[in-house]
Amino acid sequence: MSRFDHRKYRPAPRVPAFNRTWPDRDLEKAPIWVSEDLRDGNQALLEPMTVEQKQRLWKLLVDIGVKEIMVGFPSASQPDYDFVRWLIEEDQIPHDVTIAALTQSREHLIDRTFESLEGVSKAIIHLYNSTSTVQRERVFEMDKAGITNIAVTGAKCVRKNADARPGVDWRLEYSPESFSSTEVEYAIDICEAVMDVWQPTPEHKIILNLPNTVELAGPHYHADQIEYFCQHIKNRDSVIVSVHTHNDRGGAVAAAELAMLAGAERVEGTLLGNGERTGNMDMVILAMNLYGQGIDPELDLSDPDEIIRVVHECTGIALHPRHPWVGELVYTAFSGSHQDAIRKSLRKQGANEHWQVAYLPIDPRDIGRDYQAVIRVNSQSGKGGMAFLLERDFGINLPRWMMLSLAPHVQAASEQVTGELSSGRIRQLLFEHFYRCNPISLVDYGVYRSSADDKQGQMISVTLDQNGQRFTLEGHGNGPLSAFVNAWNTHTGDNMVIADYAEHALSAGSDADAIAFVQLRAGTVRIPAVAEDSDTVSASMKAIISAINLSHETDGTGQRGGLTALAS
Repeated sequence: MSRFDHRKYRPAPRVPAFNRTWPDRDLEKAPIWVSEDLRDGNQALLEPMTVEQKQRLWKLLVDIGVKEIMVGFPSASQPDYDFVRWLIEEDQIPHDVTIAALTQSREHLIDRTFESLEGVSKAIIHLYNSTSTVQRERVFEMDKAGITNIAVTGAKCVRKNADARPGVDWRLEYSPESFSSTEVEYAIDICEAVMDVWQPTPEHKIILNLPNTVELAGPHYHADQIEYFCQHIKNRDSVIVSVHTHNDRGGAVAAAELAMLAGAERVEGTLLGNGERTGNMDMVILAMNLYGQGIDPELDLSDPDEIIRVVHECTGIALHPRHPWVGELVYTAFSGSHQDAIRKSLRKQGANEHWQVAYLPIDPRDIGRDYQAVIRVNSQSGKGGMAFLLERDFGINLPRWMMLSLAPHVQAASEQVTGELSSGRIRQLLFEHFYRCNPISLVDYGVYRSSADDKQGQMISVTLDQNGQRFTLEGHGNGPLSAFVNAWNTHTGDNMVIADYAEHALSAGSDADAIAFVQLRAGTVRIPAVAEDSDTVSASMKAIISAINLSHETDGTGQRGGLTALAS
């Protein structure tokens, strides 16, 4: 047997049988958000933040609307202490924001924590001690009674300090740390012991925070733990149930979402998921998950690039380009089938209907992303992607048959550069392969109404130039293009037919005002071409000439075709 032996591990113990209801619920509102960026996030950094960096991150958290912010561990860190003093002494705490300070259940640390908060108008004191089986047996070497005594002693010390400062609105929070690895019945017992000391009421609730400190099982298991706790804790109407999930198994966000279904009202996390080991619950992801389901997240995430920039500058941690919702590439499609579906969906999306665009769960513009990065073309892309870029950046709407003709050239070019192609390069390829203005070029033309008894409708006179020699063709047709092709066929003996055609005006800012696509058929050969000009008729005439030039570049044997004697 190899050393990678799964038998050394065991599944998490089952939650006692109870009436599980969370799978039948739906989320309807945002939780109470609590930022742990300045404490848990800072604690996880190789180089902890300076006071100045904390100040910058604090401003970001306030600006996006976080109302409860854990500001640190002031009893254990002088920079944390100094930061808390700056917040209070410089009047940096908005009236609707409550700061929280963490402390272990040890008397001198609790006293120091309250000392750091002198002068605050309101604050949360967050008391914790470890309760899991492995912590009890292998770290503290205590039984449950001994661990409970640590919590109760700390709770009494907190109560004494709070009572000594009656002018402050103190909110009290307790965490049975490592709740995820604690027998849920014991977690209830120790929380109720703390409640007996703090005596919460429905008007002055206790916060019981239940940390998924080490994620050892799936999010469904965590939801069971939370709902069991909510159903069995006494005086539930005097309790705010809070969760703090970690990402050891990659399920921190899912665990928080399911915990909310299970009864949790408050969620602790960090912006973009920084935290110990694999990280904390990512508040941005959870908030955007709610937003994408039509629920107001009550956080302003309309400028994620600013969030990304500040978090990176304060923590030194770069964001993965595929980070959910806000990564650089999450609204970008390279796949041809994805690009085609996005392009078609965007065309049909109504201004006043619910969002329905394939592969885009939300409108990227909602969070400050435009469509510049939605579709990008590389060797994995298809027709839809290049068509989208040409339409977006140049107002060029490729007909499908031109997509099919252009695609191999775009594919070959992208393989040569082993990367993505810009929209400018794609446009260049379009004209490089499907536009020819010599040896035949358009000099002038005139379109006239035919006589009343002429059912063909219109007559055209076209002056062309071939290598410096001018000549004029005349013909009839049911429109100027068919009249031109008929004139060409009459004077050259060719048998050209317009197999397909499209034209449209170009958007303001383009070099030309109109673009035309034509597909001529000569026998079994189809010749696609393109041209631009100041109006659609001129562009269409030039597109036909372009196709004629392309048709005579070679005759299949490498020899020039029949244009050489035309002008004579």
